[in-house]
Amino acid sequence: MIQIDALPAFSDNYIWLLQDTAKRRCAVVDPGDAAPVQAWLAANPGWVLEDILITHHHHDHVGGVEALKHATGARVCGPAQERIPARDLALDDGDQVKVLGLDFDIIAVPGHTLGHIAYYSAPLLFCGDTLFAAGCGRLFEGTPEQMHQSLSRLAALPTETRVYCTHEYTLSNLRFAKAVEPENLHVAQRFADVTRLRGEDRISLPSTIGLERLTNPFLRTAETSVKQKADEWKGHSNTSQASVFAALRSWKDTF
Repeated sequence: MIQIDALPAFSDNYIWLLQDTAKRRCAVVDPGDAAPVQAWLAANPGWVLEDILITHHHHDHVGGVEALKHATGARVCGPAQERIPARDLALDDGDQVKVLGLDFDIIAVPGHTLGHIAYYSAPLLFCGDTLFAAGCGRLFEGTPEQMHQSLSRLAALPTETRVYCTHEYTLSNLRFAKAVEPENLHVAQRFADVTRLRGEDRISLPSTIGLERLTNPFLRTAETSVKQKADEWKGHSNTSQASVFAALRSWKDTF
């Protein structure tokens, strides 16, 4: 039985902590800061940090890796196409890695960065900064076509897939989703739900792929209403789903 908790870091990051409660061993995803993980280990003596899973090279995801590796000897797994500090195992699309007894499939999801990967073991998805709750990552390195393809791969996962992204951006993303689809009742309901959660200082994650398909404009580029809004924003007709995505992303960048 794996328990998953979020360790807050910086202003809006989450470091995901996977716990094998029977064997008192754990793993973390994207520890941009070592301190929250070290504090948890200090408060839970006898637990062993076995693995550190990295989705991409940005500092707020890898900043704590070397300190944790030095302190615990944990195996560091990360994308083969990026420079990851202290990496022991390089992973690429189609690879598989066993973590706490779970077999994770590696899905290449370029866009936010070129070498970005996601870890999937049904029903768990750790997707870094590619897919957010009601949003997606900025295109720092990849193209709109790459990001659209990456998001399409994730959207094709089963509806019950639990989406563990790494930032608390849900409320601001839903504000944008409301602008794109003001008549979408699922977006309106989710906005109300998340507004309540955040008002109580509670986490809005994980999401599910099913919920994202209903409320995330970046996964809804085939919807006529979404295309119409993207066309309005650009002032011309977007002839492909990738160009609809590109229009939405440029709109969100200035929203």
